[in-house]
Amino acid sequence: MAFIWQGTFFSNLTAIAAPATPLIASSNVSDRISETTSETAKKSKNFIRDAADKVEETARNNASRVEDASDHNGSWAERKAKRDAARIETRAEEDAARTQKAVDNNLNAVERTIDNIKDAFTK
Repeated sequence: MAFIWQGTFFSNLTAIAAPATPLIASSNVSDRISETTSETAKKSKNFIRDAADKVEETARNNASRVEDASDHNGSWAERKAKRDAARIETRAEEDAARTQKAVDNNLNAVERTIDNIKDAFTK
């Protein structure tokens, strides 16, 4: 049984001994992986930007509602709502920038790993 099993895998020894470019080391494959990771990073960054914009818009809308409810009289609630909205907008921008930087760092790590694997197979 073992001879039959091995025989099916080793029936073409020239194909096994023939030098071939490993699939993962192929520049075409690595280029496609790089393109895919770049596209994913771009989509992720757009999603992050959209989320930050929605948070900012919601903060402005809530402050506007408080202002409308207080009849634009400059009450403490209205002032606090405006301060809170400004703080939320600032933090949303900071968080979006930090998250986008993390996406860039991850993309760079993936690309370095692809390059390292490609170099390892080409040597």
